[in-house]
Amino acid sequence: MHLAAHFPGVNNTTVWADPRSGSQIDFASFEHLARTAERGLFDFFFLAEGLRLREHKGRIHDLDVVGRPESLTVLNALAAVTGRLGLAATVNATFNEPYELARRLATLDHLSGGRAAWNVVTSSDAFTGENFRRGYLDRAERYTRAAEFVATARKLWDSWAPDGTPRPFAHHGRHFDIAGEFTLPRTPQGHPVVIQAGDSDEGREFAASSADVIFTRHGTLEAGRAFYADVKRRLAKYGRSPADLKIMPGVTVVLGDTAADAHARAEEIRRQQVSPQTALLTLERIWGVDLSGYDPDGPLPDVDPVPDPQLSQGRTRQGDSVATAEKWRALAQERGLSIRQTVIEAGARQSFVGTPEEVAAELTQFVAQDAADGFILVPQLTPGGLDEFVDRVVPLLQERGAFRTAYEGATLRSHLGLADPVRNA
Repeated sequence: MHLAAHFPGVNNTTVWADPRSGSQIDFASFEHLARTAERGLFDFFFLAEGLRLREHKGRIHDLDVVGRPESLTVLNALAAVTGRLGLAATVNATFNEPYELARRLATLDHLSGGRAAWNVVTSSDAFTGENFRRGYLDRAERYTRAAEFVATARKLWDSWAPDGTPRPFAHHGRHFDIAGEFTLPRTPQGHPVVIQAGDSDEGREFAASSADVIFTRHGTLEAGRAFYADVKRRLAKYGRSPADLKIMPGVTVVLGDTAADAHARAEEIRRQQVSPQTALLTLERIWGVDLSGYDPDGPLPDVDPVPDPQLSQGRTRQGDSVATAEKWRALAQERGLSIRQTVIEAGARQSFVGTPEEVAAELTQFVAQDAADGFILVPQLTPGGLDEFVDRVVPLLQERGAFRTAYEGATLRSHLGLADPVRNA
């Protein structure tokens, strides 16, 4: 089983009202979570990205005002206070250039002794693009650019000769036309590990062709198995084997001394994460209209959604809003849920809730039944939300033989069981 830790960013994941919750900008917070992950022998530490403060109804979204530091800067600092933990940065392939980003990632890989990873994301969001020269890229084109971006970066990482001397590189493609000499020799793990996040068909295909890890989301064992089988079967067309791509869904874990305690605690956490205001804002994103006059403890709107991309800006759009509204209405009607209860129920990330023994057993089952190769844990507290899992669940996974008892190698590729990349030239 592979395990990674996601540092909670914006949104309503972190329960800020909890007195144990700290800063998401102070370096001590990043250091605490990273050291905890390394103490738990996790594969890597994962940071998200935010390129623009999101807006809702023309105002800065109140859960964004604390800001988001730049990922690679933070990870370079963490390289100095960790020794084995992988360090994964989310960096957008739409608003960056191959030479500059390949250089920054190679620098992190050298400084960390081979522990760097790049979570490749794309954007078709013109609102975010206003911060950059590149204002807009349509959905299909952004994945085409991303695939060429990754291929170009790998060409740069391979450009130095095996004897350690620089050689000229050249790439002439649809999106990039560059030539010159790369400033850094080949890194300790050859190429930084490439991660891809997304469940769309384009995202799955991109992961199958270019990624080492896919960060995904699914709610049940059955859904996980279906996703796992679909993505793994796509690898063959690119000359890759199932072991070449690790599937790691993002999950939350809530523990208790008894199952009842754990479920009561999970319900309380979700109520804290989804305030009445957050519930209405979430529903407005789907309905596309101002719902401030609705009671969050009342029923869902009886009006149909009117998709409005200007209402909420800077957020990833999740599928067909009309279909989502119909699904949520059916859920609310079946279970007699209010607006807030529906958002809590429908918006929950895949969660493992129970005693440490129950959670260890369920995590092991997901991996044994090909629903995942491992998990990226998203704690509800910054920065101490991982402590209990490391202290109470990791030892049980080790007793089951499902998780390592020591790091066997020094690089992130060795942690993940990935082969060293073959030099292109």
